Amino acid sequence: MSDAIFSAPFPALEAGTRFETRGRTVTEADVVGFATLSGDFHPQHTDADWSAAGPFGERVAHGMLVLAYAAGLVPFDPERVVALRRIRDAVFKRPVRLGDTIRVHGRLAEVKPVDERVGLVAVALDVRGAGGKTVMRATVEVLWATDHVEPSAEDAVDALAAVPL
Repeated sequence: MSDAIFSAPFPALEAGTRFETRGRTVTEADVVGFATLSGDFHPQHTDADWSAAGPFGERVAHGMLVLAYAAGLVPFDPERVVALRRIRDAVFKRPVRLGDTIRVHGRLAEVKPVDERVGLVAVALDVRGAGGKTVMRATVEVLWATDHVEPSAEDAVDALAAVPL
């Protein structure tokens, strides 16, 4: 694990830096809780009988749950990361079954200054599950505070709006 990367000052960040997170086992309680929270009760996730006859032969985790857990596994320092900017290019490659452990193998894909308050950091996530196989890929963009000026809440909103799509 490379927690130090996510507490580093913006000028110390380098595109290409790689990291690996701790693991997180996806449980039945996680899937039921996510279904309740999101309202997504698709039988592939919540109905053991239906899913047994489905394409994966059993219940699997929601893709959005896997994405949320992947983002949570990355140890972003709240003193550095001001805001989530965007999640892009999410691709779900394989199912995550109940009891599978996922971890993120990632890299800093892009590091660029926005203004004197924040920079934009794109973090490429390669989420791996059973057997170390990729289950999902995505890029998460965050605004990272520089050491020059502590951004206020209003500054963070302005910076979010200023970053081009």
